[in-house]
Amino acid sequence: MNKLDYDRALYYTHRSEWDNLLILMVRTKDQFLSKRIEQFLHAYHFEHDYTVIENRLYTLLRYIDHANEILEADTNEIPMYSLS
Repeated sequence: MNKLDYDRALYYTHRSEWDNLLILMVRTKDQFLSKRIEQFLHAYHFEHDYTVIENRLYTLLRYIDHANEILEADTNEIPMYSLS
């Protein structure tokens, strides 16, 4: 997992940079992130019911939050060895 992808997804979503979000969707190696972005962008462009758009946005944001928590937990579990 690449933390930078999640930071970019959050930034692009916050700034409504849909073209950059689409590029990230294609380039990321995280298939779950890619699918969440795809579902949100599809709903944003084609859905007339705002609750569906809102639901897809919250699903994307929850996944980004979840992935960041997993990455932080993995980082905190790395043992530190002293050389003394």
